[in-house]
Amino acid sequence: MKIKTIQNKVKVKPNLSDYKKTYQKFNWKDYHSELEFFKNNKINAAYNAVTRHAISNNKNKTALICTNGEKEKKFTFSDLEKQSNRFANLLTKQGIKKGDRVFIFLPRIPELYFCFLGILKTGAIAGTMFQAFGHDALLDRLKNSGAKFLITDSELVKRIYGIKKDLPKLKKIIIVNKRKVKRGEISYPKEISKTSSEYKIKEMKLTDPAFMLYTSGTTGKPKGVIHSHQAILQQHLTAKWILDLKENDIYWCTADPGWVTGISYGILGNLSNGVTSLVYNGKFSPKNWYKLIKKYNVTVWYTAPTAIRMLMKAGTTIVTKSNLKSLRHLCSVGEPLNPEAIKWGLKAFKLPFHDNWWQTETGAICVANYPGMKIKSGSMGKPFPGIKAAVLNSKGKAVIGKEGNLVLKPGWPSMMKEIWRNQKKYKTYFKRGWYFSGDKAYQDKEGYFWFIGRADDIIKTRGERVGPFEVESALVEHPGIVEAGVIGKPDPMLGEAIKAFVVLAKGYKPGKDFYEEIKNFVKKRLAGHAYPKEVEIRKNLPKTRSGKIMRRVLKAQELGLDTGDLSTLEND
Repeated sequence: MKIKTIQNKVKVKPNLSDYKKTYQKFNWKDYHSELEFFKNNKINAAYNAVTRHAISNNKNKTALICTNGEKEKKFTFSDLEKQSNRFANLLTKQGIKKGDRVFIFLPRIPELYFCFLGILKTGAIAGTMFQAFGHDALLDRLKNSGAKFLITDSELVKRIYGIKKDLPKLKKIIIVNKRKVKRGEISYPKEISKTSSEYKIKEMKLTDPAFMLYTSGTTGKPKGVIHSHQAILQQHLTAKWILDLKENDIYWCTADPGWVTGISYGILGNLSNGVTSLVYNGKFSPKNWYKLIKKYNVTVWYTAPTAIRMLMKAGTTIVTKSNLKSLRHLCSVGEPLNPEAIKWGLKAFKLPFHDNWWQTETGAICVANYPGMKIKSGSMGKPFPGIKAAVLNSKGKAVIGKEGNLVLKPGWPSMMKEIWRNQKKYKTYFKRGWYFSGDKAYQDKEGYFWFIGRADDIIKTRGERVGPFEVESALVEHPGIVEAGVIGKPDPMLGEAIKAFVVLAKGYKPGKDFYEEIKNFVKKRLAGHAYPKEVEIRKNLPKTRSGKIMRRVLKAQELGLDTGDLSTLEND
């Protein structure tokens, strides 16, 4: 495929005006002044996200706009400070101590944010879970973490009582919307009214744990990734320089806090920058989303490729009618952004989506496309200042222009502190002085990184290695295809044959020669060996809630194998 270079036409001067100069001279310690530290180099992420703004000129500034699309509630930084303090006092009164695990199982309602910040203030470890989780997913996380308290609502708690007998360490359940509760439950509204809005925040070491998230692998149970309080430094700077957050922005991150993006850029990094953030607790539809952007004059929008493709499916007419002139900067994360989606963004919004790369384990954005830098469509961009990235070949040598393992030099502030109760697993990430991401990539001569696929997703067909992402990108350029997932399956002649699973555009009806059409379409864009031998049409594809197409699930389904842990898949 021909690589398109896009020159950014920014509406305002970017916060990071000279990437090259900044990258060359960057030292994390030089930017400690962006935050506030206590004596003896101690810190608290919640203090930096909220407290320092609540005791400044920002105290009456709107921090969160929470809406379900119909009703809304607005909270200033002062409101957030008081509410999170009240919850911190509630936890302290109930005996929560530093290092205890307190989990949140709620929809995107204000209490989720009050509770998360309050937990961090006490020195306890916050855990978040998607409201769509079923019994098995909840049991895995609550049991493995040894969670002492759980915050939920009167509807979701019903799932907890089906597994509570298997959770001996779960002492109390806090119900956010009930005054009358059962034994073992605590009424949030009743108890919160008794607590003080002042709280002496716990001063934490840089490496003290702040929050944890469970991420699924190809096999085995989900693993608990722990992040420390010092992660706020990288979350703050990346939100400032990559998301380009400014004082007067209205910012919308569409990610749920059950996913790392919803914490790093839906709570911590954005609030630390003192911006007003939109929180939407409602169903997805292009009409609903565009209505929100227009109503609240959203300026910076951070979403996922899956959402972008669903918006693409609805077309550009609805965008034009919605009049979304407030938007100035668009970003995407969750899986690599296909060039076609960037092309569509330019057509629909007159703005490009800026892709970036990171993982639950990295805690914050590590490679990105910046507002002041040209975009190479399909590229992950360049490493964030303070991050040393490379592509290593099979001999461990850094290579340019060749496929290899994407690695990072350990030591960035938001790097995971540990895998909960699994030091053996944690150590597998680090080899020869590098953090191995598990992704395959290549770096071009200009320093841009390009995603090829997960290490176990690479397809070897006809003696050639093919990255599934490039085939998927070619497929979604076809006007009749909005989503594609590609796998390799055993073939006696080819080694592996490429199979594509596709979701068709609304109203598109494939003809009798659809397969030949697709085969030739991909051949023209890639190579003679890189086309799918099989094409299967599906109504939807298995995806995580971050929007990442789960190729391993497609492959397991195709081959009749165990699909492994499915707890982080979205429900269609």
